Order: sequence, then structure tokens, then C-alpha cells
Amino acid sequence: MFAKNNYFLTTPIYYVNDKPHIGHAYTTILADVLARFHRTAGDEVFFLTGLDEHGLKVQQAADKKGITPQLHCDKMAPRFIDLWEKLHIQYDDFIRTTEKRHENVVQDILRNVYKKGDIYFDEYTGEYCVGCERFYTEKELVEGKCPQHDKPLETITEKNYFFKMSKYQQELIDYINDNPDFIQPKHRKNEILGFLRHPLDDLCISRPKSRLNWGIELPFNKDYVTYVWFDALINYITAPGYSSDDKSFNKWWPAVHLIGKDILMTHAVYWPTMLFSAGIPQPKTIFAHGWWLSGESKMSKSLGNVVNPLDLIDKYGVDPLRYYLMREMVLGQDASFTMESFIKRYNSDLANDFGNLFSRVSTLIAKNFENIIPEPGELTVVEIEVQKRAESVIKQVDNLINKMRINEAIEEILQFVRSINRYMEQQAPWNLVKTDKSAAARVLYTAAESLRISALLLQPVIPNRTKIILDIFDANGTELKWGILKSGTAIKKHSPLFPRIKVKEPVVDMVNVTAQEKLITYDEFQNIELRTALILEAEKIEGANRLLKLQIEVGDEKRQIVGGIAEHYQPEELVGKMIAIVSNLESTTIRGIESNGMLLAAKKGKDLSLIVIDSDKVESGAKIF
Repeated sequence: MFAKNNYFLTTPIYYVNDKPHIGHAYTTILADVLARFHRTAGDEVFFLTGLDEHGLKVQQAADKKGITPQLHCDKMAPRFIDLWEKLHIQYDDFIRTTEKRHENVVQDILRNVYKKGDIYFDEYTGEYCVGCERFYTEKELVEGKCPQHDKPLETITEKNYFFKMSKYQQELIDYINDNPDFIQPKHRKNEILGFLRHPLDDLCISRPKSRLNWGIELPFNKDYVTYVWFDALINYITAPGYSSDDKSFNKWWPAVHLIGKDILMTHAVYWPTMLFSAGIPQPKTIFAHGWWLSGESKMSKSLGNVVNPLDLIDKYGVDPLRYYLMREMVLGQDASFTMESFIKRYNSDLANDFGNLFSRVSTLIAKNFENIIPEPGELTVVEIEVQKRAESVIKQVDNLINKMRINEAIEEILQFVRSINRYMEQQAPWNLVKTDKSAAARVLYTAAESLRISALLLQPVIPNRTKIILDIFDANGTELKWGILKSGTAIKKHSPLFPRIKVKEPVVDMVNVTAQEKLITYDEFQNIELRTALILEAEKIEGANRLLKLQIEVGDEKRQIVGGIAEHYQPEELVGKMIAIVSNLESTTIRGIESNGMLLAAKKGKDLSLIVIDSDKVESGAKIF
């Protein structure tokens, strides 16, 4: 979809009066992820974001505070700049429409379009929305109200300048039909073509200073300022150097625009017709993503259901938020944000799959190879198959990213991670170290190299924690191909990167409770979740004669639990047993070791027996009734 070498990517410029919310964060993280992927692929990237600072709402807010509009904008802008820094956004340019460089370009475009005869003066009566800062035609209204704000509009009559947008209607239709990648996804292209079946009105592009003086002055009439959308959209050509640096502009333009679907009309109708008139090539792609919903409703300030990304960052960290937003939304469709789905996605993908693999590999190398990445020796057919799978995933991810299928690319990476967890279980290096240390070295090197490649593939999405992993393996800046990890490298010490998020659920205290001591209701019993679990590893805990640390599989999930059974079972005889556990206990720490669940056993006198289940008939994770 995209040409190699030069890649120009933009977010919308956000309205300076807005408080940054999950919608702003999503689009900007999406752009950052795409920019990072393209940089990794060897492209030169120019990533632009910024702020729209003109218009009536800014003037009104400044008047209310008793300050100038410019000072108001200067006070508001850091909210976005600071948030992008916290979200690890690596933009190349942050444009503000109050900058002189932008004012110059807007006035240049206005002069050119005016000289061409595409701007005229006329009196107009129309329905105006202050929130959108635009006039709406009758056919665009929903039950007579603004389609975005669901509020009545103001009827305004005044003399203004108009852009001959209707002149370019057929040219736009032809361009959309001839360039299938121009508006994406396809259903948004069809939406615009449907709109263009009706006659296109001309666009009012000015406001009299008597009503609004906070804007860029028209170069051909000082009594008027430019309509905010005619001003704001031009930022996309200001930043790469239009009319100021032809070499830079020709290098970067055309761009890929990432926008929310609510501003599709301005970007897919207003903007292209403006470019046609100005004689500037069209963007490569205008990609409209969906909304983040809270339940079934769009997040909006008026409904009071907007998620503040800062709250999530402070509580869970930046990378988990970036991961969730990229993994959960199918680009182009709406997605529903819930804390339940956020925690489930984090615990499943990051804590259990990716984090578990990292923990197992690094711990086993530290314990059995003195913290040194071992020599792999000669690979077997099994390891060669792992290598082929890694090389295939690298190609698949590149292909999916180029098709803007971000969530699918992430799932491909996680499927590879899960396959390496299965490889570890099948090869059992914790047992091999006792019988064939060279085989254990081969398995652990293969798993560590797979982990390096997975970390590099996930780095655009979760840059901070993958950098830690790559630092630990001394593999930062390494190539995205098999066999780069250096044997003999010392692994650095580290803390858990993805500790499970604990979810408080009502549970019943089952320790030393008999039916005579405490009766519980049927509903209370329903709160206890019993499941089967397969023991993958078992080891004694130093200084605790009665405790064993168990690594278990509960369906697709990997967990660690601590059980007081060391006096009754040797660790090696437990591996492979299918046991019963209480799976929804809140996580606890025993002797400094995290335990997620409780195993079930029966005791008579001094004898204790685990409840063991026939693994030939039941898989791990099955619910016990």
C-alpha cells in the first residue's frame, strides 16, 4: 500500500480547547506505532501532529478568562504536549495554527485560489453550529439538529466569501473511483460517494471580524478572517514546507492522514477540492478509524463517559494502555472500552503469554547457565521449524502493517509467542538440564532468540518494556532476522515486567472450615471458581520446608501458585499431573513469592493427597462443577 523510503503520516490537529481523552490518545498512538514500524522497516518517516487554535470557541473561552486568545492557547497547548511525552509519542513536528509559518501558507493558498476565480463574495443564510464551527445544509442535519452534538443550530445571515467547492465535485468523484486506496476503509469511501450523489454546495470560507476576530486575516479583505476548517486543513502542507521549502515538500508530500470518522467529510470533501483548486497533489490515503465506545455509546464530554488516559497511565503504565488500544480496535470499526476487557487483555497477552515466556527463559538461563546465554549447538528439526515460523511471522507482520491491519499483526506476534511457550512445555528444558545440558542449552537459546524477535516486533507498540527486555539480552538495535542473539552474553537482573493485575472478587475462605463451623448459601458457593490445572514445573522454596512453587497451565493461561505440599510430594513427581484449583482467589504473596490460586487436597491424619484428575479425558482450564 505504501511506497518505501519516504513515509509522511499525520494525525488530525486537535482542538486546543479540548481536554485530551482516549480518542486523542488512540489516534496519536496509532500514528506513533505506524511511524515506528516504518522506521524499523528502513523507511524515512515524517510524523506530524499538532493543535488547531483558531475559531469562535477559543475567542469566547479567552474572553471569559479576561486574557488574549493567544495566551489562552499558550496555556492550553502543554496539556497535549505533556501527554504525548508520557505516551512515548515520537513525532517529528508539532504544528500550531497560530504559528507565523502556517499563517503565511494559508494566505498564499487563499491568494492563489482567489486569483483563479474560485472565491466569490455573497450573502448567505445558514444553520451554524458553534461546536463544529461550520454551517450545515438541511440534508446533513439529524432531526433538525447538529449530527455531531445533537443540539439545535443558530440561523445566521451575513455576507461572506465562498469557495467554489461545487466546481470540483465530478473531479473528486472520478478521483475517488480511480484511486481505491484514497479513502479507507472501503465503507467510508462508499459513504463519501453516496454523499456526492447529491449536488455539492459551495463552502463559506470567511467570518466577519465584527463576529469573530480570532483567525487568519484574508489577504484580499482585512475585515474578514479565514474559516477555521480552511485554515486548519492546510497544516498538512505547511509542516513539510509548502511554499517555503520545495525540496522538503516534494520529498514528503503526499501524506497518509489518520482521522476519526466524525471528521471524514471535511477531510474527504473539503480538503481534496481545496487541493484541486490550489493545484496540489492529493494525499495518498485518508484513513478514518472508528470511535471508542463506553458500552454502546460514543465517549463524549456531554455524556460524562470519557476515559482519561492519564488515569490509566498512572495506574497501569504507558505500554499496557498502548497495547490495549492497538490490539482491541479493528482499524475502521468502533470498539468498546471497558476496564474488564482492559485487564483481561493485559493479563492474558502481556502477563501470561509474553511476560511468562520472558520470565521462564531468563530464570532458567540464570539458574542453570550462570546468567549466560548458552551456545545452541546444532539445531534439530524442531528448532529449524521454530526458525522458519519466526521468519514467516516477520513477513506476515510487515504485510499486515502495510495493509493497516494493526490488531491482526499484533495477534500474529502473540500467536508466535504462544507457540514458543508450547515449545518450552514440550521440550521441558527444566528437566533436560538434569539429563542433557547441551539439549537444554539449544532449547533455551532458541526460546531466547524467539523472545528477542518477538520483542523487536512488539517494540513499536510497547516501546518501553520491550527495550528493557532487549537491554537485558544486550540486543537493542539488533536486526529483525534469525540468529542474531549472541551466545556468551550475560543477562542483566530484572524485575517482573508484566505483573498480573489483581482483580478483587468475592471468595469464600476455605481454610479449616467445615460444614458445622460455617454454612454458606448456594449463591456464595457459586462465587467459587474451581478449574483443572496442569502442573508444568515444580520446585522447592529455599528456607520453607513445607512449600513448593508450581508453574501451572489453566487453559491458555500460565500461572504460578505456592502450595504447602513439600512434605508429601517430590517436585519431579508432580510435573504432568492434572490437579484441581480455586482459580478466582485474589493474588497473594507467600514468602516473597506471588501465588495466583489455591490447589485442592484431602488430608487424613498426617497423610495428604492432591485431588488428581484424569488428564486423558479433561483438558486444563476445564470448570469443575
